[in-house]
Amino acid sequence: MQPIASDMEAVNTVIRQQLHSTVPLVNQIADYIIGAGGKRIRPILVLLTANAFGYRGAHHHDLAAVVEFIHTATLLHDDVVDESSMRRGRETANAMFGNAASVLVGDFVYSRAFQIMVAVQNMRVMQILADATNVIAEGEVLQLLNMHDPDVTEERYLQVIRSKTAKLFEAAAELGALIAGASETDIASAAEYGRSLGTAFQLIDDVLDYSGNSSDIGKNIGDDLREGKPTLPLIYLMRHGTEQQRELVRACITSGDEQHFDEILSAITTSGALDYTKQEAEKSAARAADAIASFANSQFKDSLLQLCAFAVDRNH
Repeated sequence: MQPIASDMEAVNTVIRQQLHSTVPLVNQIADYIIGAGGKRIRPILVLLTANAFGYRGAHHHDLAAVVEFIHTATLLHDDVVDESSMRRGRETANAMFGNAASVLVGDFVYSRAFQIMVAVQNMRVMQILADATNVIAEGEVLQLLNMHDPDVTEERYLQVIRSKTAKLFEAAAELGALIAGASETDIASAAEYGRSLGTAFQLIDDVLDYSGNSSDIGKNIGDDLREGKPTLPLIYLMRHGTEQQRELVRACITSGDEQHFDEILSAITTSGALDYTKQEAEKSAARAADAIASFANSQFKDSLLQLCAFAVDRNH
């Protein structure tokens, strides 16, 4: 993202400074997380939307760090809940340091995000982020309720996506527009952009869980099935597959049994489930692009539109 390269350097500086602690284990895990990298899409959204409306100041750096911290904290907790062993091509923090340390450092990262947020001294900023973190937590619980449940509907699953993933994308874009002094209409449009983009990203993650390459996506192929997560490709297969395929998927979701993984992978690939999921992602990406159609033309708007294309065309 060339237009915001210097902004991203400033955000990385804030992240390094704000993750510092006098407790050695916190520093050790924080350094490990930073070293894992990641696409940093959420902070990029704060920076691009703020710049799209001509923001001049430094609060967008702080808020970009805040949304990255909230995201990082949810990943630390997610990996413990999911008992994941690999993320971004490396061992997860819980695999390296244990579940207790990961949960507690996740709490540290969350609370540090709120300290930075308060320093911005904008009540509406705090409201957006407080609401977002609460919705994300609800999404986590909804996903937990859906685990090992083969009767999850597409609507129930999309509710999890909107809460767990899209909400922070939404908050990130909304915050950038807000601090730049955009109109209420444009702030709402930025929020819609983020919400739809986040949905597209998650749906493509669902596709990559069955069609990606472990080294590209940085985690094990088929993790969702092993964890008993009924994502959209599985939900589609349950709806359109043969009776035998439905029974197989039902048994695997219920038990998290990977014994028949190759058989299910073949069924997902031949049934059109991945094509359907990608088409739904493309619809969400198109909604995101439409949401910002009225924004003034700029290199920052161009980059926001490029993210819509990247969301659906990526392999990681």
